[in-house]
Amino acid sequence: MNGLKALATLLVCIVALAASACASKPRKVLVFVGAYTSGESEGISVLELDTASGALTPVSVTTDVRNPSFLALDPGGRFLYAVSEVGDFEGQPTGGVVAFAIDRESGSLRRINARPSGGAGPCHLVVDQTGANVLVANYGGGSVAVLRVGPSGELVDTSAFVQHEGSSVNKRRQNAPHAHSINLDPSNRFAYAADLGIDRVLVYRFDPASGLLDPTPADGAVAPGAGPRHLAFHPSGRWAYVINELHSTVTAFERDAADGTLRELQTISTLPDGFEGNNSTAEIRVHPSGRFLYGSNRGHDSIAVFAIDPARGTLTPVEHEPTQGRTPRNFNIDPTGSFVLAANQRTDSIVVFRIDPTSGALEPTGHQVRVPTPVCVRFLVP
Repeated sequence: MNGLKALATLLVCIVALAASACASKPRKVLVFVGAYTSGESEGISVLELDTASGALTPVSVTTDVRNPSFLALDPGGRFLYAVSEVGDFEGQPTGGVVAFAIDRESGSLRRINARPSGGAGPCHLVVDQTGANVLVANYGGGSVAVLRVGPSGELVDTSAFVQHEGSSVNKRRQNAPHAHSINLDPSNRFAYAADLGIDRVLVYRFDPASGLLDPTPADGAVAPGAGPRHLAFHPSGRWAYVINELHSTVTAFERDAADGTLRELQTISTLPDGFEGNNSTAEIRVHPSGRFLYGSNRGHDSIAVFAIDPARGTLTPVEHEPTQGRTPRNFNIDPTGSFVLAANQRTDSIVVFRIDPTSGALEPTGHQVRVPTPVCVRFLVP
């Protein structure tokens, strides 16, 4: 009898834990989509993702910003920052960064203010873990900068600016520096700037209290002409992965957490054997579990899926999943780790794929929505 009671108690506990886990998983997630505004797009689109089915529902569009091609949210989910990817911002020969306050219930955005980015064509930005700094990469200007954030989310001033120098072997694309992204490591102590024009990932020591960047000799190099574009860290912080736009490859680096140094482990193609068409890569993501890596191909129009070796950090190809559209400029993994949302820039669509938790492979859910020229996908749990 005591055994039956114990079994019944165990079953009750299991059911309670399962119910608790289900209750803690967000059913609805807000999705913010950045875009270029030269065509049909009006600005930043807000969608709602059902994390049970993968269905997407359009909510609203914010129109008072030009070319908000890349977005970043502050750690508290109160503010959204968008680049204004232009070369003439408020009468200055530079791009801009625009700050918005987020209504967490509706997802609607209220413009707070804007500041120059310090260089032409800003294309990527991040907010540091304290929420006190926005770091931006200027592709056209070949520079990176830090903008300080005030207590109400407003952009206050520029605390750091670094002009990159150099060139590389591709005379059409690499005749000058082109900072294509800037990311902060998990410790919030180092900033990594992938510069397509000089084939290097520049490493800066970052001080969140002052907003200053201090160059280090810890830079990581990729093959000449590869064109590093975006970077993603493994959740452990041990490895960093760079997707190379011009060579359609991913370079895996081992990272020294003490001084930020990058040491190349492997470079692997994002394309299947035998592919002979034109292609360039765009976005790279590591699954929250740390088990899988994803990279987008523009031309092959697919997402390359890799398994990550848990001991060495190296990559093994899993599959190439068509994105059901043209030119997947960007994609992202939802906060539950269940779905990939692929932004097909040339065919104006966001397509939803379910992630196989065992293999990392992607399966189409049948859900997609029309968004003109989507470029960046960001999530917020209300």
